[in-house]
Order: sequence, then C-alpha cells, then structure tokens
Amino acid sequence: MTDQSLILAIDQGTTNTKALLVDAAGRVHYQASVPNVVTYPRPGWAEQSATDLVAGVRTVIADVVAQAAGRSIAGIGISNQRESILVWDATTGQPIGPVVIWQCRRSAPKCEALKSAGHASMIEERTGLALDPLFPAAKIAWLLDNVPGARARAEKGELRVGTVDTWLLWSLTGGAVHATDHSNASRTQLFNTETLSWDAELCALFDVPMSMLAEVKSSDSRFGTTTEGACALPTGTPILSMIGDSHAALFGHGVRAPGTVKGTYGTGTSLMALTPKRIRSTHGISSTIAWSQNGKAQYALEGNISVSGQTAAFVAELLGLADAAALSALAETVSDSNGVTFVPALVGLGAPYWRSDARGTVTGMSLGTKPAHLARAALEAIAFQVADVYTAMEADMGSALGELRADGGASRNPLVMQFQSDILGRPVAAAAAPEVSALGAAALAFSALGIAMPGVPAADKYKPSMSAAQSSEHRQRWASAVTQTLATNNKTT
Repeated sequence: MTDQSLILAIDQGTTNTKALLVDAAGRVHYQASVPNVVTYPRPGWAEQSATDLVAGVRTVIADVVAQAAGRSIAGIGISNQRESILVWDATTGQPIGPVVIWQCRRSAPKCEALKSAGHASMIEERTGLALDPLFPAAKIAWLLDNVPGARARAEKGELRVGTVDTWLLWSLTGGAVHATDHSNASRTQLFNTETLSWDAELCALFDVPMSMLAEVKSSDSRFGTTTEGACALPTGTPILSMIGDSHAALFGHGVRAPGTVKGTYGTGTSLMALTPKRIRSTHGISSTIAWSQNGKAQYALEGNISVSGQTAAFVAELLGLADAAALSALAETVSDSNGVTFVPALVGLGAPYWRSDARGTVTGMSLGTKPAHLARAALEAIAFQVADVYTAMEADMGSALGELRADGGASRNPLVMQFQSDILGRPVAAAAAPEVSALGAAALAFSALGIAMPGVPAADKYKPSMSAAQSSEHRQRWASAVTQTLATNNKTT
C-alpha cells in the first residue's frame, strides 16, 4: 500500500447513509450521502426498511466510485448505527420484518418481565449493559414471536440475525459471510464481554436460538470481499473493518488511551471513554468493548442518551420553525432560558437514569416566558444530558476526566458547545471534520493494512467562561427538572 491508497468508508447512520473516499492522511477526496426514512407505526415504535438501507449503501458507493473516476480503492471500512436489529432468511437473504432500530421501545414488556424475574443484575454483569429496550436481545425475541412462523423457522436454523453491520456485510458478500465485530456484538446484550463469546444462558433468557447469531471477529479483520453485482466496486474488494459508529468516532478522534471523553452529538448522544480494563459501572453507565485489534479487546465506559440533537428538531417543529438552525437563531436572541428547563424524555431517559417510562417535561415557565426561552432550553438540554453522563463516568473511574472531544451535528453549534464547556468546567474540542465515525472506520481499515492514519484535529476549542457558582446553579435547576420528570410516573427507579 502507498500513501495514495484510498479506503471507501461507509457510515450507515439512523438518518443518513454516507460514503467517503479517504486517503491515509485522513483527507476526504469524494463523498456522497442519502437520507434514510424512519417510520413510527405506533407510539414508542421506530423502524426502517432493511432493503432500503442496502439500496442507500449501493447508491452512495456508486456515487463516490463515479466521482473517483477509476482511482484504485484498497478496501472498505464500515461504521453503523448500533443496537438496530433485523432477521432474514438464511437461503434467500430476504428480511422477514423491519429493522427494529435502537430508539424502538416495543420490547419494553420483555425487559420488564426479565427485571421482575430478577435477571437484571446477571445480565449487566455479563454484558456491561443495563436491561433496557435500547438493546437488541429483547427486540430479536419480539420479531420471532410476532412475525408469523418466525420462531419455528429460527429453531430449524432457517433464519439469521444481525446488527446493521452484519446485514451490510451479508449483502456486499452475496450472503457468503455472516459475521460481526466485537464492538457491535458487545451492544446486543447476548455477548459476554469478559469471555468474548456469545453467552448460551443469555440467549436462553431472551429466547434467541444461537444458530441465528453471526461469527464474531476483530474490528480490523478481513471480513470478506464484494461479490459480483453487489455494488459498484470491483468484485473482490476487501472489507477491512467493521465497527459501531460511536466506537468509530472515538477511534477517529485518535483516542488510544484513557483520560479523554468523546461525545458524538447525533439523533441521540453517545459519550465514550477508554478504560484500562473491563469496569462494571455503579453509576448508570454501560461497560462496552470500544474495538478489537488482532483479537485483543479494548474496553470503554459509555453513556447513551436517547434524544439529544433530535431535541432541537422536535422543538423547532413545535414552535413552527423551519429547522434546528432556525431554532438556534431564535435561542441566540436571549441571554438565557429565563428559568425554563426542558427534559427531552421523548422515548424515556437513557443513561444514567434508565427510565423507559419517563416522558418529556417543561418546567419553570412563567408569564415572562417567550418562544426564544423554550428554544434556548431545548439546546441547553443537549448539554445537560451530556454533563450527567460525564459526571457518572468520572464517578465510575474514580478520577477526573479531561477534555471532551465532540463531533456530530450539535458540535458545530457554538451556543451548545460553549454551554457544554461551562457546565462541565472542562474544555471542549469540536472536530474539524463532521464525519468522524466514517473517518474512524477508514482509520481502522488502514490499520488493517499496516498504515497509521492520524486522528481528526479540532476546529474549534471552547473553554469554561462561567463561574463555578453559576454552573452549579444551572446543574441544580436541571436536576430539579429531572426529579419532577421521574416523579410523574409511579414506577420506582
């Protein structure tokens, strides 16, 4: 390989599917993007079309290949939306139902039943994950129990299951490879992150036949090669890396040692920090596998926020504004939220609370409240949720954490980033490139080829400008609003 080698990085996210052609210096030469459709057939349900996701991947690949005009492509790196799951026919490759995406809460009854039966602690001990509908295991059981004939077919070995990376790999290799990587496997709640293997007892608890599950490989494995007609790339193009999008962002930032936190501000937000060993959280944070190289797993702590950047789009629509950019412009017309606090528990609250029953609230309104105050409260809510997770991470690690490296849509919003720095009391560095997840997948693919690609540099840096007393007052206001939100439901935490 030479410094002119290109990796085609696919970032299959919730709202968009993107492809980038990246060189070993981290420069993006060509890129393409298509939007994805999310449907909400019932309150709390969220799903996508599996065939549409593959069609979108093929479209963006064809677009960048056409732009590249014959330049050689050394291989493919894949980053993907996590915790979204689908089941397909092992022979035909046809999905038997929708992609049940990470935001979907349809498996809540299954999770509640397992909690009531006393299994939550064992599940968290083995997987590092709280028992919550966010994670795929209970969603798989839902699909098998609700698609006619699915459970019987699964028990006969006729069906396969996978996260989105697994589905894309199956599609690009023409059904030749059914595999995933450690980062995605660690998010299923069926994978024992200490033994690095599927756990038979967990599979039995969740009613998932083990014959459905993919082979688990290192994140930098040669997973397979493209088959004829699968996409616009030449037949035999190797797939060199697969990694969950949040994990890919951490890798893309160039973080290789504990001490730095990465925050990806997307539809939801993921905070992740490397740990020197596997740590079980006692503060509502997940333990996970960040990635694996040459068979060795790198562990991390992570906090998942269900509704983050989506908060801005949601409130913009409520206020009759065109989009999140218009909401931000309105928020900037006032110096503060005038005491208004918005808790965006629109699909429950994730880390560190894990209350799937919680619903959104607005507190602190008065006759002096204006639309601009609600707009500002919506943006502040993004930063408040991140601060809660950051504080819980510090408690689990037993030491102070340093700089927060930010990427994703809200990382380009100065109001959000400055407020984030202020209430954390820590510097925040916003990435120069918006596509850090895709660049992380590319960096991992280059690593598989023996080439070191640099991390994404920061474009903007924010330092705390608020006094400790002011920051504490804001945090107390937020904590009071969260307490009121959780009290609106009779369930105990």
